[in-house]
Amino acid sequence: MRNDDRHVRWTGIGCALLAVALTVLVVARWEPLLSLDGRIAGDLHARAVADPGTTHVMRVLSDWVWDPWTMRILAAAACVALWWRGERRRALRVALAAVVASVVQQGLKALVGRERPQWPDPVDSAHYAAYPSGHAMTATVVCGMLLWLLPGATPRWAVAAAWAVAVVSVLGVGFTRLYLGVHWTSDVLAGWLLGVALVAVATSAYGCHGRTCSGRSPVSPRAGDPVR
Repeated sequence: MRNDDRHVRWTGIGCALLAVALTVLVVARWEPLLSLDGRIAGDLHARAVADPGTTHVMRVLSDWVWDPWTMRILAAAACVALWWRGERRRALRVALAAVVASVVQQGLKALVGRERPQWPDPVDSAHYAAYPSGHAMTATVVCGMLLWLLPGATPRWAVAAAWAVAVVSVLGVGFTRLYLGVHWTSDVLAGWLLGVALVAVATSAYGCHGRTCSGRSPVSPRAGDPVR
C-alpha cells in the first residue's frame, strides 16, 4: 500500500470513529452536547431573523448552489464524462460513492430520528429527521470525489483553486444549514465526518491494475505528485 493510500485510509478510519462516538452521544442525549447545540442554534437564529437580507442569500446558497441535488448533478456529469472517455471503473466509483452517501444519511436519519430545531418565527423549513445533515455529507462526498479526479499533472494554481472551491462549498453549506435554523451543529459535524470517511474508503482502495491513473488523493493537493 502506498503511503498516500495509508494516510487516506487512516484519515477515514479516524473520521468514522469520531462519527460513531458523536452518534452515540446524540442518541444518548448527552446534555453538554445538547446544550452546546442549543446555544449555537439560538444565537444564529436570532441573527437570521434580524438580518433578512443575509438570510435570503443563505437560502439561495443552501437551496440552490449547494443543494444535494446540485451536488448529485455534478457527480453525474463527472460520471458521464468519465464513461465517455472509457474510464468506467472510475465513473462507477464516483457514482457508487454518491449513492452510498444517500443511503447512509437516510438510514441514519431513520434510525436516530432526531427532531430538527423548532422556532416560533422560522426563516426556513426542512423535512424529515435532522441527524446527520444530508447537505453537509453530500457536499463533502461529491467535492472529495471530484478532487480525487484531478489529474496528477494539474497545475498548482488549478489544484489550489479546486481545493478552495471545495472547502468553501463544504464549510459553507454546513454554515447555511445552521444559520437557517434547520440543523443542530452536531448534525452538520456528523455529515462532514461521515463524508470524509466515505471518500477515504472510495479512493484509498482504488487500484490501477497496471495502467496509469490520473486521480489524486483528496487529502494531498500537491500538483507535483506522481500521476496515479
